[in-house]
Formats: sequence, C-alpha cells, structure tokens
Amino acid sequence: MQFCEVAQHLNDAVKPASNEPRVQGFFREVDLDYLVLARLLVRFLPVQSKLRLYLDRTEWAAGQCRVNILPVAVGQDAFQVPLYWELPDNRSGNSNAAQRSAVREVCRAVPGHERVGLVLGDRAFVGHAWFKWLQDSGLNFVMRLPRHHLLPDAHDQRQAIADLKLAIGQVRHFAQRQVDGIWGQVWVKALAGGDFLFLFGTAGLPDLGQLYARRWTIEQCIQNLKGRDFQLENSHLRCRHELRKLLALVTFTYAFCLSVGQAADQRTPIARKNHGYRATSLARNGLSILRQTTRPATGTRHKLVRLVEALLDWMVRQLTNFQTPVKIVG
Repeated sequence: MQFCEVAQHLNDAVKPASNEPRVQGFFREVDLDYLVLARLLVRFLPVQSKLRLYLDRTEWAAGQCRVNILPVAVGQDAFQVPLYWELPDNRSGNSNAAQRSAVREVCRAVPGHERVGLVLGDRAFVGHAWFKWLQDSGLNFVMRLPRHHLLPDAHDQRQAIADLKLAIGQVRHFAQRQVDGIWGQVWVKALAGGDFLFLFGTAGLPDLGQLYARRWTIEQCIQNLKGRDFQLENSHLRCRHELRKLLALVTFTYAFCLSVGQAADQRTPIARKNHGYRATSLARNGLSILRQTTRPATGTRHKLVRLVEALLDWMVRQLTNFQTPVKIVG
C-alpha cells in the first residue's frame, strides 16, 4: 500500500504525480474518529448472536523501522475484522495503562458488553486493572500469560511453570487460582523449544485451550492485511499517526471486501477443497469482484455491479446516521 499506487486510481484527468500530493495531504490534514469507524465496522456483522473480541499484537518491518501494532478485532463465524488500533511507541510492543484504557473504552462502547460472548487476548494484555475490568464487566475471557508469570498454588505459594516438568504436549489444569489478584482458571501446555501455552481465564477450565485456539482466525485476518492482497507491510510511512489512519482505512476496505465476498458466497458458494476450507477466502473473493466491476467491459446491469451498489447504498446510509463530515481526496 503506497501513495504512488493509490494516485494511479484517482482523477484520470490529471497525471498521477499531481494526485499523489492530494493523498499525502489527506493523511497529513484529516483527523479520523476511530470510535465512529469502529461502530461502523460492527454494523457489518449480523446482530443475532454473540461476538468474540480479540486482543492481539503484531508487527512489521518497514525498511529498518519496526512497527508494533495492538489491534482490537471482532469476529463472528467467518467474519473477522479489526475494530481499533493502538501503536505503542516502544520496542517491546507491550501495551501501557493508557492504551489498555483506550482498549477498554472500545470494548465498552463498541459493540457493548451485551453483545460480547468471549474476549481472547495475547501476552500484551495482562495486569490486575485489565483482568479486574473484564471480570467486573461480566465478560468471559481467556488470556495468554507470559511464561515468567508465577503460578500460585492452593496455599498461595508461587512457582515457575517450568518447574511443573511437563513433557512436550502435556497439559495441566488448575481450578480457581489467583493471578494478578484475580481468581480464575489456569491451563498450561508445554510446547517445543521450552515454551509454554500459559492461559488464564474465567471460561470453563477444560475448554480454555480450545477457546484460545480461535485466535487463529484473527491472525489469518492480520496476515491478509499485512501482505497478500492489501500489502500494508509495503507502506513507507514512519509517522505513527499517519500509520494509524492507513490501518483504519485499509481495515474498512477489507471489511467491505469481506461483506461483498460473503454476500456473493450466499448466492454462489465458493468451492471447498478436500480439507474443507474455501478455495478462495471471502475477502479475496470480494476484492476480485470489486476489481471485476471496475473493468470497462462490465456493464452496469451485471449482477455483481448490482450487488456492490446495494452494499454501497447501505454503507452510505450508515455513514449518514453518524453525521460524520468526510473530506473527499481530490
């Protein structure tokens, strides 16, 4: 995702070299309301069932610049999309108190406690204040702890999980243990290379590992954004504020592609391979449809064009509800 490539698709009446400063100006001048964007993204999801929230950490290398990203994502069935991003200004990628507070506000306001069925988080989201807020909010959660966290026993004696002497693949369960001052369930599995999957949560003890494994779906989503079709890792931006805008806009585009692909799949299901997965992801299928509809040979009455127009009309109505002023590039 580079500005010179975006400039190729703006205002054909002028040269791309004239379009590029307009793109740069947008990222320099325009402020985005990320909570409003998050509320809009939630509206892409069906309303009849509970949602899963994912708290993750990822990074990419832009030249010699390492970019740490803490996304809050939401998922339901095959629809997984980031809602909100924090970009820590440190090398570890761990979230600080202010960033966790911002994440809590997103979880509170978007999509609301009543719609959240489960919160899954990586090692960047730990600590008493965070766990207590989840517990007090009545949200079931499963969080992965760093291996250096000590495991308390029934007598409040603490030990390193390495002292459990687990063989690779072996699992241990511990009911009602206090971690960072909060009572919950502990699930530990020994991994290759001396690492551990060290989980703490309030969900059913035997199910912690299986529930945490659902994070894989959002990791696939992040990989789609970083590379493959959306190429976020190719960005040369260095300013964290401009990067955050880029992440938000590409995420919105991804959600729209996913919606187009999902609607098309309901009409003509995508073929599945022997392992049961779709031959093409919903997002990639949606992106292919959008590319096809912009070709000169595709008439305005084509069924795919009508499908995209219907989704665009819906999106415009949602934006109108928020009464958000928008600056149009160019």
